[in-house]
Amino acid sequence: MTYYTTMDSPLGELLLVGEESATATGGTALASLSVPGQKGGATVQDDWTENAGAFTTIAAELRAYFDGSRTSFGIEYAGGRGTDFQRRVWAALEAIPYGTTLSYGEIAARIGASRAAVRSVGTAIGANPLLVVRPCHRVIGASGALSGYAGGIDRKRQLLDLENRGQAV
Repeated sequence: MTYYTTMDSPLGELLLVGEESATATGGTALASLSVPGQKGGATVQDDWTENAGAFTTIAAELRAYFDGSRTSFGIEYAGGRGTDFQRRVWAALEAIPYGTTLSYGEIAARIGASRAAVRSVGTAIGANPLLVVRPCHRVIGASGALSGYAGGIDRKRQLLDLENRGQAV
């Protein structure tokens, strides 16, 4: 069964979508986390069930991240999504430490792709259904410029600023 709920955050109202899971803490594996106006973000479907209680654990982890007391997530993700290439890129995103940034080229190198694959890496990052928890906001241009974030550059800057403040404490 697919559940959904919304929660307030510094980024605006988040849409959380999850699947029942016997192994996830709280019984729900996160399938999607979207922000308002997100390019390619999820929209509520007729066959989904609204159930805020299914996201109690996930929402608590997100609140702790936003208040600066959590630097990583223990959230189980709903599996089977994305191509093999996307899953490799997404795994590389998950390995980027809190408060750290990497370039698209560095991600390409980490997954064993050529420099020519940078555009494909960017496309895979743009297809990430789990904003914030799978930290695509930590990927920047080779020049250090903030570029390409499905949730908007202002939100990318907001997340990086939040993590940089956390590092300084």
